[in-house]
Amino acid sequence: MGRHSHETVVIEPPDGWSALRLGEVWRARELLYFLAWRDVKVRYTQAVLGVAWAVLQPLLMMAVFTVFLGRLAKVPSDGLPYPVFSLTGLLLWTFFANALGSSTMSLVSSANLVAKVWFPRLVLPIATMLAWVPDVAIASVLLFGLMLVYGIAPPLTALLLPVFVLAALVTAASVGIWLAALNVSYRDIRYAMPFIIQLWLFATPVAYPASLVPEKYRFLLGLNPMTGVVEGFRWSLLGQRSPPWGLMAVSGAVVMAVLVSGLFYFRRVEHGFADVI
Repeated sequence: MGRHSHETVVIEPPDGWSALRLGEVWRARELLYFLAWRDVKVRYTQAVLGVAWAVLQPLLMMAVFTVFLGRLAKVPSDGLPYPVFSLTGLLLWTFFANALGSSTMSLVSSANLVAKVWFPRLVLPIATMLAWVPDVAIASVLLFGLMLVYGIAPPLTALLLPVFVLAALVTAASVGIWLAALNVSYRDIRYAMPFIIQLWLFATPVAYPASLVPEKYRFLLGLNPMTGVVEGFRWSLLGQRSPPWGLMAVSGAVVMAVLVSGLFYFRRVEHGFADVI
């Protein structure tokens, strides 16, 4: 009779700041795909309106902004029809806000899985964010339809749209990874999230152009990591003025700093998730 060899895997807490080991996430890509697809199916099948929510959320917000900011407050829109201007920003912002909110709650909402099975914990926040990508594609149909109504043809730079969607995903990941790890120990995060996202919306040039901010204060706007993403997305789709390279560069640097620090922090504390959660 042959002997069966058994491999023992020992999981030890990290000593100091450990290597990120992002290769573990790649090796768990099948689990990543399964969890993301599960979230998509649950969201669409258990809601009465199903995929219509992907359109209704930015559409209703656009209607509110158009009435109160575009018509009553007369907020400028860089010479574009205000509904098109606001919906362009809202489409990407809605994706970011949903991805950030779900990634923040990803570990706590999967407490049973985290407590019973070992796998790279980073898979959970990433999977919940990827599950919102189909909503961008669905909502884009509404946006292109509205542009058609106003006679606006997308320029060649519209081919860069996936780049800015990816940038929004990375931005959501940079903050969401921090908050997901913190939310395990500090459950106040879940109650603060709606307030944080609401404030962040008005600090981002979604309902107003970045050009509305005085030049001497505009660099502060760039410290908001979503500023460069929204402005770049709007430029690539509407191309009404030169790309905001300065804002995009500052925002990109902030995103990278937050992302790298968040990954190291997540790696540092993930060994205790199963005990605390």
